[in-house]
Amino acid sequence: MNIKRIFVILLVLICSAIPLSAKKNKDAGRGILEKMQAVPCGAKETGLAGLGTLWASAGITHVNSNEKLCPQYLLRTDEMDYQIRPMNLKHATILPIGKEGEFRIQKNEMILTMTAGSDQKARRYEVVAMEPANPDNGGSASSIPPATGH
Repeated sequence: MNIKRIFVILLVLICSAIPLSAKKNKDAGRGILEKMQAVPCGAKETGLAGLGTLWASAGITHVNSNEKLCPQYLLRTDEMDYQIRPMNLKHATILPIGKEGEFRIQKNEMILTMTAGSDQKARRYEVVAMEPANPDNGGSASSIPPATGH
């Protein structure tokens, strides 16, 4: 009788754990990384131009500036297109284009995990832009019926 009771308790625990794990994956969205661009995200300036007129009178006006480029990805889902940039630019990892990723939005950042491949680490990204996804249909659909001329 003890074995039956233990078996029933284990069965109840297993059945209650399955819906909890299914809910966790339901909150996450899935999308495909369509493209990556290197976009300007700031300028790194060295020199004495910030001191302005004091140094201009002495003739020191040279400024070395290199434009800093950041990777920006297009993550396309069924409903939305997201333009995202890594939060940690110092250690930004290049992601595989054309692969599927799983994400969730937490406060004002996106946490992205690539589902395929060896590197399945969750990384933080800032959402730069969001647009509704447009299906590729040849013509434009209109809810207004065409006018008939009699």
